[in-house]
Amino acid sequence: MVLEGNESSLNSNITAFALKAKVVYPINQKFRPLADGSSNPSLHENPKQAVLPNQIMETSTSSSLGSLSHEDKEDCSSSTTIHSATSDDRFQDRAFLKVTCFPEVLTCESFDVKLCLYSLLLKELLLLDTELRREKQLIFIQVLRTYLSDFYLKKRITEDLYQKIILTQETDLEELQKQLTSRLLSTEMSGARNSEYQTLEDLERKEREYSEHIIDNMEAFWKQADKAEQFLLNQSNCSSAKRIKMMMYLTERMIAVEGLLSQSQDLQAMDVQERIFNWELMVKMINFFKTKIQEESKCRLDAVAGILDQLTIKSNLSLSQKEELLTGLHKAFLEQVAHCNNECVQQGKDLIVKLLACRTRKIREIKQAQKDEQGDLLSKTQKIGELDEFLKACHEMLEKQRQTLHDLEEEDDCQSTEAIAELHQELCSGTSHALDELVQELFLQTLPTKTGLSLRECELLKEECQENLILQLEKWDSCRQKQWKLFQEQLQQEKQLWTKEYALSAVMQKHLSEKHEKIIQGVLIRLGGLSEESAKYILRKHRLLLCSVLRRLAVRNVAMATLTHMKVSQKKSLLQELREQHTLQKSSSHCQDEHQWQLQNAMESHILEEEEKLEEETQQTRLEFHQQLVAEIQEALQLVQQHMEQVIGQALLQHARQEAAKQSSDDEEDFKERLIEAAVESVYVTSNGVNRLVQRYYQQIEKIMDGHENRKLQQLKSFQAERTENNRLRKKQEENEQTLKEKMNQGTLNTSSAVHQRMLLQQQKFLAQFDVQQQVRLDSLKQKILVLHHLETQLENQLKEKAKKQKGGTPIPGEKRILVTSMKNDQMPQEHTSGSVRNKLQRQQETEIDQRKNSKMQKKSSLRLVISPFFHGKYALSLIDGDALSVPVDSNSLSTVTT
Repeated sequence: MVLEGNESSLNSNITAFALKAKVVYPINQKFRPLADGSSNPSLHENPKQAVLPNQIMETSTSSSLGSLSHEDKEDCSSSTTIHSATSDDRFQDRAFLKVTCFPEVLTCESFDVKLCLYSLLLKELLLLDTELRREKQLIFIQVLRTYLSDFYLKKRITEDLYQKIILTQETDLEELQKQLTSRLLSTEMSGARNSEYQTLEDLERKEREYSEHIIDNMEAFWKQADKAEQFLLNQSNCSSAKRIKMMMYLTERMIAVEGLLSQSQDLQAMDVQERIFNWELMVKMINFFKTKIQEESKCRLDAVAGILDQLTIKSNLSLSQKEELLTGLHKAFLEQVAHCNNECVQQGKDLIVKLLACRTRKIREIKQAQKDEQGDLLSKTQKIGELDEFLKACHEMLEKQRQTLHDLEEEDDCQSTEAIAELHQELCSGTSHALDELVQELFLQTLPTKTGLSLRECELLKEECQENLILQLEKWDSCRQKQWKLFQEQLQQEKQLWTKEYALSAVMQKHLSEKHEKIIQGVLIRLGGLSEESAKYILRKHRLLLCSVLRRLAVRNVAMATLTHMKVSQKKSLLQELREQHTLQKSSSHCQDEHQWQLQNAMESHILEEEEKLEEETQQTRLEFHQQLVAEIQEALQLVQQHMEQVIGQALLQHARQEAAKQSSDDEEDFKERLIEAAVESVYVTSNGVNRLVQRYYQQIEKIMDGHENRKLQQLKSFQAERTENNRLRKKQEENEQTLKEKMNQGTLNTSSAVHQRMLLQQQKFLAQFDVQQQVRLDSLKQKILVLHHLETQLENQLKEKAKKQKGGTPIPGEKRILVTSMKNDQMPQEHTSGSVRNKLQRQQETEIDQRKNSKMQKKSSLRLVISPFFHGKYALSLIDGDALSVPVDSNSLSTVTT
């Protein structure tokens, strides 16, 4: 099985193509047509079991070992091709070895190497995400500790409260990490058929569950951080402005930390990808060592077979003697090669265990030293002014520590590869020496007794065999160099694909960031009322949450790209082998006839067809993962939206409380002062005082109505612009629909056009709904205008009644007046109303002056001020025992009390 797994399949896929094309063209022979498909027993009539390389079948009747070897290779290649095809159907269920580090990959089978390396990439991404998450939590604690120290020094909090907050946060963060570790471990163990092996399906499921657990942990960290901030602000003796400023500082510093972590994550992810390419080169080199002894044994056997063929032609050996000698030699070769491979595997595993034990010890020592270094830095008390420099120094320290561990692992990987290579070289050298002794025994001991040749003649034959062996090994080495060059070209193509993946990920992150920044800004504009500091804090908070989500989704995107490459890795490997074989075939056949040239063209066409199929399958697989990534992005952004709704709600509530407290305090003090002043001076009301108050009132109304008209004009302009834009879009939509209908009648509309049409229809529905909403808003404004007109009429009627009542007598000079006015901005009458009322009031004043000249002083009527409760917090002010103006007053909008 080891020999079969490590066999160099130089013509496996070529033979498979020959089977389909009804031609057979062994590499070491000229191309020849297959007249009848059933004439080749190795392919059709009597399919043999897959054989080991250069194995001699006892039932063979061929007179040449070379032809025997070619038939066996064709048979073996054919069966191998069929096996690859069937295994491709079960590729998702194929189990491959679980590896924890690169040196373990050096002992894997060649088929599993690519999968094992990609699984290591996923493991490194998970470890990187874990390290960066711990760094963020560590820095958050340090930022919180710095602000608490500042509060403690300023005696805003007590020492007990300081210790309590820090201990609570550290305990909560440890609990969050324990919960995440437990859930990740549960996912790792669930669905495992074997603790040492895994399948692609299991790996894909685990990665999806890992992402869900990490997003949940991220949301829990947000809630805990908000809880800590609120607790700190509630316990500290600070004003609301200082609290908002403090939360702004905390958020800005965490945004800066997220930026550092994002840069570090991108660089380290690309570094891990580069290490994967280096690992592939190392594994390829080890595979060359594995196949070297097999190729040498085949070349030795071919060289010996050529000499024995010459002796058979010269009648020095009979056919049966030749077959007996080759069979024995072949069996001995197989035993030596199998022993060498077994020793390479066993001793390689033992060597890897020793090297990994040494690596574990080194890493343990380095981590302990790094932990002490972290303790020294974090134990220093920092001031708020020095916090930015401290955070940068802390990040650089942690980054340097991670790089130290990576350098150690990379150096250890190189040393492990060199050790395995030396082991293979040593074992192969010993096996090569054993094979040479078997050949010497054949030529110097067996042939002289069986052929009657002299010892000198046999030595010459051995030298000729050695020369033939050197020539064949040189050809094999030339082929290996070409394969190595093609392999390096393939790695360069894969690097370009990964560069494209990273670029697309960066574009996606930028698009999402800009889009949601605009969304949150639009929300704040529509809300209004919030202070500038509160709006800035909400924007910073949203940016912080969005940075965390996008950084996590960037890792998830790389993981999905890795899974895509894993799914198509088998077909990619087979296609690469096909390219290598075709290139080697072209270079080995310098003189080609017309038929050979046709076969080469057919082979090139076949390769191009397979490349197109592979590209199509890769794109389809990537699209499936991309749809899954979009769904996960929507879920994560939904969490951000829910969290920001709570933040905005808290900001609005805090703002409302502050405004209510401020207005209530101001209005209450002003109201009390004016009541005391009015009670001390007098309780009488004069006409002149009322007139002055009314004039001041209408001046205020004019100012408010001017602002209202300006705002209404701006709204009408914006509505008109929106309506114009909607009409333009509607016309464009109708044109697009007409175009789509014409395409549908012609039968050229594809699936993407149908999707586009549905989007246009949905847009049309949305625009129609928007017009309805605008009409509703317009109707609402009309209703408000009617209400204002009604209020205007009621006020004018009251003033008229007051004027009529005052015609009966002239008030005594020195009368006092108390009047309370209140009106909201959106309930003010029109500008022309104030003018008409003012004219009436002036005429009324002239009439009263005339009456005052011709009448006598009348007795003062006592007035009493009564403030009675109205509906839902409103009040009415009336003058008892006299005629007075009664106006409903809103407690929240009380503006003036004038004497």
